Amino acid sequence: MKILVVGGGGREHAIVWKIAQSPKVDKIYCAPGNGGIAELAECVDIAATDIENMVKFAKDNAIDLVMVAPDDPLVLGMVDAMEKEGIRAFGPRANAAIIEGSKAFSKELMKKYNIPTANYEVFTDSTSAIDYIKAQNTFPTVIKADGLALGKGVIIAQNLEEAEQAVHEMIDDGKFGKSGSRVVIEEFLTGPEVSVLAFTDGKTVKPMVSAQDHKRVYDNDKGLNTGGMGTFSPSRLYDDAKAEECMKNIFVPTIKAMSSEGRPFKGVLYFGLMMTANGVKVIEYNCRFGDPETQVVLPRLKTDLVEIMEAVIDERLDEINIEWEDNAAVCVVMASGGYPVSYKKGYEISGLDNVGDLTVFHAGTAVKDGKIVTNGGRVLGVTAVGKDLDEAIKNAYAGVAKISWTDEFHRSDIGIKKY
Repeated sequence: MKILVVGGGGREHAIVWKIAQSPKVDKIYCAPGNGGIAELAECVDIAATDIENMVKFAKDNAIDLVMVAPDDPLVLGMVDAMEKEGIRAFGPRANAAIIEGSKAFSKELMKKYNIPTANYEVFTDSTSAIDYIKAQNTFPTVIKADGLALGKGVIIAQNLEEAEQAVHEMIDDGKFGKSGSRVVIEEFLTGPEVSVLAFTDGKTVKPMVSAQDHKRVYDNDKGLNTGGMGTFSPSRLYDDAKAEECMKNIFVPTIKAMSSEGRPFKGVLYFGLMMTANGVKVIEYNCRFGDPETQVVLPRLKTDLVEIMEAVIDERLDEINIEWEDNAAVCVVMASGGYPVSYKKGYEISGLDNVGDLTVFHAGTAVKDGKIVTNGGRVLGVTAVGKDLDEAIKNAYAGVAKISWTDEFHRSDIGIKKY
C-alpha cells in the first residue's frame, strides 16, 4: 500500500512511525511532514489545509489510503473531498468533525442526549454574555471561543474583570477571528483530567488506553497553558470501573448521538474527561488523535494500525480485536525558550543519535544544510516505555539528558502526577 499522512507535527511523526511498522505498507508520504518524519516518509510540500492540492497529489500518486491527522483539514472537509474522488480516507467527514469545530454544537449535543458535561450557555453579543456572568457570579468561570483557535481559545477567568476582558477580546475585538464570534460560557469543573482516544466506525467504539497530559508550561502545573508539555499512559486514576462508567454514559451515547443527528463519526474521537466528585464529565471532544497523547498511546498498540484504519473505513471495526502492551509510556516535550509566547528558530539540535532505543518524535524541526534544526515552539517529544510509569519516566529523562540546543527547556515532572 501507498499511504499519505496529512500533517507535520509530533502526532503525525508518531502516526507515520506506527504505520511504517505495518507489513501492508510499501511507501509513506507525509504532507508537509518535518525533519524527523523525513527519515520514515517522503515529505511533500503541501500545507495540511490545502485540500485541492492534497487531493491532486493523492490522485496523481495512486495513494491507497489518506490519513488526515489535524483538526483544521478535517473540519474543512478534506475527507469528503478525498471520498468524492474515490480515494479511501481515514477521519471524520466535515459534518462529524463539527464535534470539535464548534464547541456550541458539541455542548448542545451533550445536553440533548444527556451526556454528562458542565452547565453552559452560548452567546453572540458581549453585553448578554457579561450579564450572564454577573448573574451567575461564580468564579473561576470558563470562556471558550466556539471555533478552532489552535488550542488557545479557552480562558479560565478568576474574576469579573478577567471574564469581561476575555468576552470583549473574543466577540468585539475578533482576537480569534470568526472562531470567537460565538462564545460558550460554562461552569468551572474541578478534578483531575484524563484523555481517552477511541477508534470508531460510526457504529462500534473501541477505546484506546488512557493518557494524561501536562498543559502548563512549567513544573507543578504553573505558567501559561500550552499545546502540551508532556504526557503519560496509563492514567493512574482511570481504572476498570471508570472505563465502564465512561463506556456506558459517554462513549457509546456520543457515537449513537452523532448517528442519530445524521453525522456518523468515523475515525478517532478524543474524549477530554474530568473526574469530578459527581462522576466523569466531558470537558471537550476532539475529532482526531490528540497531541501529545498519541505519542504515548501508539507505542503501546500491538495491533497493526493500518488494519484498524481499514476496518474503520469499511465499518467492520467490530471484527477487529485491538490489543495493547501491558506497560507504560511517557513523553517529555523539549521546547524552545520563550514558548508558548515567542521564541527563535533555526538552532542546531545535537545528541539525537545518542538516545539508544528511545523514540524521539519530531514536532517542530526542519532539515537545514543536512542538519536537524529547531523550527517551532514544541520541538521534540522524547518517548520511552517501561514496565510501569516509574521506569518509563526514568527512561524518558535519560533520553532528554542526551539531547540539547540553545535555549532548550522542558518540564522535569512529567508523569509524576498522582491525581
